[in-house]
Amino acid sequence: MTSLYEPPLFAALRGSGRVLVAGAGGGFDVYAGLPLAFALMGLGKSVHLANLSFSALELIDVEDWCEPNLAAITPVTRGHDRYFPERTLARWLDAQGMDSTVYAFPRTGVRPLREAYRELVRRLDIDAVVLVDGGTDILMRGDESGVGTPEEDMTSLAAVAGLEVPVRLVVCAGFGIDAYHGVCHAHVLENLAALDRNGAYLGALTIPSAGREARLYLDAVAHAQRHTPTRPSIVNGQIAAAIRGEFGDVRFTERTEGSELFVNPLMAMYFTVDLPGLARRLLYFDRLAETDTEYEVRAVIEYFRRDVERRARRSIPH
Repeated sequence: MTSLYEPPLFAALRGSGRVLVAGAGGGFDVYAGLPLAFALMGLGKSVHLANLSFSALELIDVEDWCEPNLAAITPVTRGHDRYFPERTLARWLDAQGMDSTVYAFPRTGVRPLREAYRELVRRLDIDAVVLVDGGTDILMRGDESGVGTPEEDMTSLAAVAGLEVPVRLVVCAGFGIDAYHGVCHAHVLENLAALDRNGAYLGALTIPSAGREARLYLDAVAHAQRHTPTRPSIVNGQIAAAIRGEFGDVRFTERTEGSELFVNPLMAMYFTVDLPGLARRLLYFDRLAETDTEYEVRAVIEYFRRDVERRARRSIPH
């Protein structure tokens, strides 16, 4: 049972001792889970970090591979010097005196990723998995007017849906960011309402700007921006700006030149859903579950989107 004084996100994780916080969509997604990870560490839980990776993992040494589709990235892992979010995070964690291993999954289909997750869960004796999305396009069920960049998010969702782990959640930060990729956020809210009716919506909470978790997160994002100057995270840059209380067209990288940003307090909120409940609403889940490659995932989504009747775009009337 949940109540107003205990957010359902933390109520769901109350009995968990070993939590895996994993970036669902690649890039810097794992960074969006850091405030939650720090809060869970503060509660005495053992927290491990992982990420679906866009990095050049083929450059790392063979001893850093735990399994064919699971790598353990440390501060000294060899790899691309200009873009390696997992190693950048590992180095920041090491400087804080924290566990500095960040696990990385290469881009594959659902079946290999599921096996890699299963092995990591076994190795670490994980009893809760929290998938983190920077943005909210992981909440799309497939028939929306725009679905953002769903390939990696939905691969992660379907992979973790196949695990036998007591607690599986999805947490999104950065509401509104996916408008750049065509997501209609009225559809995001409509989907959350439907999940709530099905008992799968665990509510929203703000990352407190004055808290230790926010301070550490902001430092980690600033460190990543300094060490990835040509490709800093636009998503986490906006989330960080929102946590600092900034608003509107906030500039922090030349990568957003020509676009008008709308940084606002909603970006600093976590929206949480039950992962199995979300997976059940994914309209092409059955077609996706047995894919082996990222190309098969892309084809499944493209063919589904070609034939489905799409929901019309609408504005949020406020």
